[in-house]
Amino acid sequence: MTDSTSAQSPLLSVRDLKVHFPIKGGMLQRTVDHVKAVDGVSFDVPRGKTVGLVGESGSGKTTTGRAIARLVPISAGTICYEGQDLAHLSRSAFFAYRKKIQVIFQDPFGSLNPRMTIYSIIAEPLDIHFKDWTKAQKVARVADLLEKVGLGADFMQRYPHQFSGGQRQRIGIARALAVEPEFIICDEPVSALDVSVQAQIVNLLQDLQDELGLTYLFIAHDLA
Repeated sequence: MTDSTSAQSPLLSVRDLKVHFPIKGGMLQRTVDHVKAVDGVSFDVPRGKTVGLVGESGSGKTTTGRAIARLVPISAGTICYEGQDLAHLSRSAFFAYRKKIQVIFQDPFGSLNPRMTIYSIIAEPLDIHFKDWTKAQKVARVADLLEKVGLGADFMQRYPHQFSGGQRQRIGIARALAVEPEFIICDEPVSALDVSVQAQIVNLLQDLQDELGLTYLFIAHDLA
């Protein structure tokens, strides 16, 4: 993976991003203060590259990633994706960008619904963004994705508890790839895994980036 700048316009440009969560108090539960989870963050992410966002626990790096994906409310600042400010789009207008921007979550155990089969987990975003696809098309897509992440089509009808942590993270990666995104927020994707598995997942992400031309924001608590 690389961490570099580019002379061309960045795919993503974040400027003075702020995410403040209100603190309520008193009998009327009025806002008495704010937790400044993110307070004035700025950076660019060139197309096809990996940029690392590194910080200690509680520094707001995960909240920054969630703000880019519009999973938390944005207090101020701009998040420009291909020149379009996502921070101020309505929910309906942002829907088109949900295909382009996906997240790989830190916890491979908590991010997968234990009641859903692996097929259903990976196909869920297809049900949302490719409503006209047939069941056969979805099955073929899920099978291809499982092959891409080093598993196999025969895993489709299994459940998350039947997999190791590394395998679950591969499933999470397959889900993130399902709708053919351009930009993936990797939120500490290896921190919950055994050291022996971490390098395998990082190498997989590198291979997928090379093959698919993906752009990554790689969130981590250290550079190791």
